[in-house]
Amino acid sequence: MTATVTHTAALARLGHALSDRTRTSVLLALREAAAYPSELADALGVSRQVMSNQLACLRGCGLVEAVPEGRRTSYRLADSHLAPALDELLRVVLHVEPGCCAGEDCTCA
Repeated sequence: MTATVTHTAALARLGHALSDRTRTSVLLALREAAAYPSELADALGVSRQVMSNQLACLRGCGLVEAVPEGRRTSYRLADSHLAPALDELLRVVLHVEPGCCAGEDCTCA
């Protein structure tokens, strides 16, 4: 497959999203299930304002979507292909740098 300008732009957006530890953590958390911003902020140890900014960035990249639920809004991955793609990226990282996640507490492998 020949990469087009659109392909390049899409990969650049994914790279931008993954360039921040909080955004990466949000994407990895959302692989499991949708979540509310306050839950994500608490789980990741960031303020709700930081989480709001990061979710806005991820929405802008087209990677997450907001799901209105009455007075609250949850967030989920925007496409079903993202969770397995993130899983595969983790496997690649662990192959390239096996020491990045070691020990009994590692849950990413």
